[in-house]
Amino acid sequence: MGRETAIGGTRYADIKPGLHTQLPLMISEPLLHKMKILVIDDDRTTVSLVEQFLKRKGYGRVHGITDSAKALEACAAFDPDLILLDLIMPNVDGFALLEALRSDASDRFLPVIVLTADTTEEAKERALQAGATDFLVKPVSPTEALLRIRNLLEVRRLHLVLENQRSALEEGVRDRTAQLRQTIVELETTQQRPQGSPAVTG
Repeated sequence: MGRETAIGGTRYADIKPGLHTQLPLMISEPLLHKMKILVIDDDRTTVSLVEQFLKRKGYGRVHGITDSAKALEACAAFDPDLILLDLIMPNVDGFALLEALRSDASDRFLPVIVLTADTTEEAKERALQAGATDFLVKPVSPTEALLRIRNLLEVRRLHLVLENQRSALEEGVRDRTAQLRQTIVELETTQQRPQGSPAVTG
């Protein structure tokens, strides 16, 4: 049985394939593994290791970036289903990115898991106010990380299903309304036609 190796900090590089095979089978659900994960961290080694780790666990659509100044552009291009975001970065930190992401007027549900070594209540409150969905405290337990990622991807997928259903329902209502309006117009046109004069006898 492999020992649990923390993710983050100096111990991150100790992650090796084959760990945590005792995780529930629901983690390997194909639909979740097709969803996209964006990793934003200024440490190139960390980003590379996160990508490799998640891909070994079945997540084939993982993209990582180290330049936080390009994070919003990357997010728009990649259109992720979940973001793993480091808080402490040069140029643009995680708090600023959270606020920028949440300033989008879209009401879609985009989970953001914050990676941080700061366990103070002040840091947590600030991140939550900025729009964080969940926290992973460094050094991160791989088992905990996988379970949190899986849970939030499931919620994200349900939101997408509901959104698609709502869109389909709205489209159906619009089509039906258009049909009813057309029917009303046709009836009004029929009623406005002049009636034939009665026949004269005698």
